[in-house]
Parts: sequence; structure tokens; C-alpha cells
Amino acid sequence: MNARKPVQHNPNQPRTIAISGGKGGVGKTSVALNLALTLARQENRVLLLDGDTDLANVSIMVGLYPTKTLANVMSGECRLDDVILEADYGLHIVPGASGVQECMDMGPAESLRMLRALHNLENRYDYVITDTAAGLQAAGLHMIAATELACLVVTPDPASLTDAFSLIKVLRRRGYNRAPSILVNMAQGASQARSVFQRLDAAAQRHLGLSLHYMGGIWRDETLRQSVLNQRPVALLPVSDPSCRQFHTLADMMNVRLSHLPRRKAGIAAYWHRVSKREAASSQSKLTRSEPSAINGAQAQKDRCLNAVGEIEAVFGQAPFDPLLRYEAFTRLFALLGSTLDSDAIEIVQAGLGSLRWETLDLEHKKHLADHLRDLADQVSPPRSESEIPQPTHLLSREPCYDRVSFGEQERLVRVLKEQPADISLDQLLQSLSGNNQGHS
Repeated sequence: MNARKPVQHNPNQPRTIAISGGKGGVGKTSVALNLALTLARQENRVLLLDGDTDLANVSIMVGLYPTKTLANVMSGECRLDDVILEADYGLHIVPGASGVQECMDMGPAESLRMLRALHNLENRYDYVITDTAAGLQAAGLHMIAATELACLVVTPDPASLTDAFSLIKVLRRRGYNRAPSILVNMAQGASQARSVFQRLDAAAQRHLGLSLHYMGGIWRDETLRQSVLNQRPVALLPVSDPSCRQFHTLADMMNVRLSHLPRRKAGIAAYWHRVSKREAASSQSKLTRSEPSAINGAQAQKDRCLNAVGEIEAVFGQAPFDPLLRYEAFTRLFALLGSTLDSDAIEIVQAGLGSLRWETLDLEHKKHLADHLRDLADQVSPPRSESEIPQPTHLLSREPCYDRVSFGEQERLVRVLKEQPADISLDQLLQSLSGNNQGHS
């Protein structure tokens, strides 16, 4: 028997991987969990940070329901070790890890205590995998930047590729210079997976000057779908099972990729510590700035903008909130954005729309919003010909039929036609019938 040799543990630095995606519903959490279980099955010490939501979706997929999350640690109710859940093969899960960004809102002493605990925790493991929030939220972007390898999960759905490209573009604009790895999930086979990757890679090369890395594909599989419903991940099946084997292949490809990447000098906790210090320094500079030089003026403008955003977040984070006040605030912000409409403003609008959670809307609101966006699209780029103008669905492919409301019963119409002189036109006759019929039952 050829036993797999476990990766040698580095006592100073685990390998850190972020599993992310441009939109929800691409199977990101399932990939993160099965990959983590596979690595743990290979006798590695693995920590899985559930940074998707505070609802701990990862733990629920293995039938574990946490009573405490990272939020309880931050409030001082318990220690970090108290929230760790243990799954099969000794996999450790930290629920609610998205709350780590809230460290920046804590005092310096409390923030340092929290991050030091996270630092001590992550150094016990060979791998730390983060299931990040989907989309363009700040927490998800920071979680990607904190790791040495970012794996973006996409599907053959064109919307998935569009959102993934937007995520890559935002990362580049924020100074992220590493090439993300792309994993194609729910593919029909190797050919489709490679084709999907090539489309995204071509767009990244053409518009961003960036070549992406192909991590492979996970095939559309009924066993995988049922495993989510049964809370029994496919990584727990025999290795000979095709569904399970896919994640062993993924783990191998990931290790090959990691072997070509330089190790990070600091871990996830150290990254968040730097962010926390940077935010604290920015806040302090707002209190101590003085000389009105050009450089100080630009920094002051940036500080004022960031401070305003922080105040808006704090206000809108309060519940309940006056919807009319929210309406007025965002209407004025969009009016300000539109006053200098350029490529950057368009990108801000696109990124903002892409980050909204449309799946939370009910069907009525979805339909209303879709109709409004279609009208807006027609204003931005009107159809060039009458044939391109959308027609109401009730006017399309209408079958010819007799209009009894306008012309009365058919027997009456036939009788009137026989009584009319031969020189009267049909249009005149129908108009007279329609007019005479007004008010008739």
C-alpha cells in the first residue's frame, strides 16, 4: 500500500487558502468543506474558518450546530478555543469568522488580544482554509488578501463569470498583485471546465493584463448534491468513489500550486493586525492633521471620505431604521455620483449592483426591479430599430379572433352585412357597428 506522506508541519507558518467567489450559489462552501476534510483525511492538521456569514453554514453542512461564534469571543463571553467545532478526521471549524473584521472597531487592547489568540490558534495547523463571503464586501476582500492562495470558484453560468471578473478587477484596483486560481464547479466534464476557464482567463488578460491559474474542475454530480442535503460531505466516502476522488485531485493540484508560491512572512492574524493599525493611524491622523500642503490636502480628503463612509455604515447598522431617511441619503449619493459620470463611476455602479443580495427578494419585488432595470437599460442604450423594442407579452403571437365586445353577436353582423348597399366600405361598416354598439350588453 502506498501511504500518502503528510505535508511537513511548519511550526511558524501554516499554508493559508481562501475559497471565494464572485456570487453566491456557486458551491463555494461545499468546495471549502470537502477540500478541508480531504486534507485532514491525509493526516494534516486543518483549520476551517467560516467567514461566509455569521450563520455558520460550514458547520451545518456536517451536522454541527454551534452555540457560540467568533462574536461571542469578541464580546468577552468565551475564549477562542471554546468556539472550535471538531468534525470528522479531526477537522477544526471556527464559525462566524467573518466577524474578525470587527476587530478594527475594537479598542487597541481588545483588538490585540483577539488577534493574538487567532495567531496562536492558526500556528497549530498545517493548513488554514477560509470560506470567504461571496461578492465585493470589504470583509471578503480582506480575507482573500490575508491568505497566500486565493481560489475563486466559478460555474458555467455566464453570470458567475461576470461576477468573478468583477471581483478580480476590484482586487487588482485595491493592490492585489497575485494571480488567483480558478476552480470550475458544476461542469459537465473536463472539456467544458477548461473552456469556461479560458473565457475568464482571456477576459482577464485582455482587460487587466493578468493571466489566471487553472486549478481544475469539479463535475456536476448528483452524489455531491445529495451530500449537501444529507449533511454528509462526499469527502467522507471511500477514496475510490468518483465524487470523493475529485477532491483528492483538487488537494494535489493545490499543493502543487502552493509549492510554486513563496511562503508568506506572516499569517492571517498578522495581516488583520496590520489592517487594524493602519485604520487606527488613519483615525489618529484626522485628529492631528495641520499643515495645509498639497499632500496633506489629498490625505485629508481621503480621511474625510473614509470617515464619512464609516459614519454611514454606523448609522445604517442601527435597527430599526427610517426607510425615508435611507431613501433620501442614497438618492443624494447616487445624484452626486452621476454628476461626474465617467468610467470610474460606471464601475462603482456595476460593482455596487453586483454586491447586492438579490436572492433575498421575494418574487414580486424581483419582477418589479427587473422591469425597472429594463426601462433603465432602454434609457442608457435605446433600441436602434422598432423590431428591437420589447413588446408586451400579451401582444406577442396573438391568435386572430372575433371581437364580440365591439361588434356584437356574429349573427347580427352577418344580417347587417346583407342589408348594406354594395358601395359601402367594410371599414365604414365596422366603425358604425362599433360606435352603435357602445353601451350594449
